[in-house]
Amino acid sequence: MKHDITSLNRILSSKMKALFLGVSILFFGLAGTSSPALSGSDFEPFITVQQLQSLPPDQRVVIDTRPGWKYLLGHIPDAVNLSDWMEFSTRIGGVPGLINQDKNFIVEKLSALGIDRQKTIVVYGDPTDKWRTDGRFFWMFEFYGFTRTALLKGGFQHWERAGFPIHRGFATDPKTSSLKVSELHFNRDILADQQWIAANLGAKDLVLIDNREKHEYEGATPYGSTRGGHIPGARHIDWRDFFKSDGTLKSREKLGSFLKSRDIRPGQHIVVYCTGGVRSAMAYFVFRYLGYTVRNYDGSWWDWSHNPTLPIES
Repeated sequence: MKHDITSLNRILSSKMKALFLGVSILFFGLAGTSSPALSGSDFEPFITVQQLQSLPPDQRVVIDTRPGWKYLLGHIPDAVNLSDWMEFSTRIGGVPGLINQDKNFIVEKLSALGIDRQKTIVVYGDPTDKWRTDGRFFWMFEFYGFTRTALLKGGFQHWERAGFPIHRGFATDPKTSSLKVSELHFNRDILADQQWIAANLGAKDLVLIDNREKHEYEGATPYGSTRGGHIPGARHIDWRDFFKSDGTLKSREKLGSFLKSRDIRPGQHIVVYCTGGVRSAMAYFVFRYLGYTVRNYDGSWWDWSHNPTLPIES
């Protein structure tokens, strides 16, 4: 039986589904041995479409974070659509965007997607997404303790360009996994919150990086933040500076040179933030990929600006 079990059942109206049926008229096995690059201690959080194609379907879960209509028009076979990052966030004290830490809720959601501790989770998104929610999902899975999580180089575009199979329409329900609450282990070493940052402001090796657009850093509040400005001492690096114009990641060499020019080096403790911990989660991925020690502030400016006792600069 084929029907939607993910974000699609909220974001797709009956009209949209009908539109897809009309469009589909116009437009009309992953197997093999495991890649050495995806095994053991050699696992990296950034994999190619060839490496993904080599993974047996029963050893991985593919997450498509693009808008539902793009998913319907074509996606990697067996990929599930999870486009709403707010599904896994919560609002506390009027502050949205905080990562959900209710283990029963998390297990119910993730087990329905077929996710368990043994599988590799591969995430891909939309390179034109102005917040790149695939980064938030990558960080989220790592926070929930899934150490075999990766982003897909080039995303769906590279998969399609390589000539690999494409599926159109709704997903077939994946087999529910046996994931248990006891198997979730939150990795708090990659999370920064308001209290942690306030307690560590001014620390010698702490580097705060604001990944919003420059006008936001300087005080604009286009997303409804309580106050404008930035955390004192934070440096500004727009998350898009890590990417080429087509949305693909720049080379390690160029990224390393760029960070060196900003006096950011390995050994420092990096904390990234934006408005709600989404754009900064993509920056988290970049630092993680480069081997830095990094935390993402999930509440970010929504959270910091909401507390009138905390200092700001603009």
